[in-house]
Amino acid sequence: MKPASARILVVDDDPALRDLLQAYLTDTGFVVDLAVDGEGMREAMQRAVPDAIILDLMLPGADGLILTRELRAQSQVPILMLSARGEEVDRVVGLELGADDYLAKPFSPRELLARLRALLRRAGAAPAAASRRDRFGPYRLDRDARRLLRDDADVGLTGAEYDLIEVLVDRPGRVLSRDVLLDLLKGYDRDPFDRTVDLRVARLRRKIEPNPAQPVYIRTVRGSGYLFNPRGAEA
Repeated sequence: MKPASARILVVDDDPALRDLLQAYLTDTGFVVDLAVDGEGMREAMQRAVPDAIILDLMLPGADGLILTRELRAQSQVPILMLSARGEEVDRVVGLELGADDYLAKPFSPRELLARLRALLRRAGAAPAAASRRDRFGPYRLDRDARRLLRDDADVGLTGAEYDLIEVLVDRPGRVLSRDVLLDLLKGYDRDPFDRTVDLRVARLRRKIEPNPAQPVYIRTVRGSGYLFNPRGAEA
């Protein structure tokens, strides 16, 4: 478990809920910062980097989904997303974009505390897990250089292909629809008939699959999307 002095950033435009969470989490030993929107979140993070973020889905301006995608582009800070709607589509999209957990309002403060502590425990073991996750088959992601290596030789991915493999590697064993992949790769401004994901998958398969006609790493799930299988032909 993270130490009791862990810093939590609460981003919510409901003043009553902000005050409640600040009082409750402070009483349980956390340092709590508050923000009402995305701009406030960025300002708070410039002042002090949080150990976890409690992020409301429905915010003025940029909503929680947009902010989650923004955060994941620069940080792996644990995100607990809150929503008054509790609809499955919101939960799924939030998790696919990078939120670590999701809690529907109204909720028990004790449940929120338990989920938050679980996120902080997992974050404490994140470096080793990330190192394992960056490898599959003979390949290794070099995130700093944005390269995919095979036996330390550069595979030669384009920037778009690297973005795709990074998204897939970060979500092993999960079926990702084309719409979710488009959101993860390029945001919400897209053509509903956009087939760039399929083209990018095809190009990537030609570079990493032993037999692109029978892929073992990037598998097609008919009617649903794609699934990344880091074990390759072993599974």
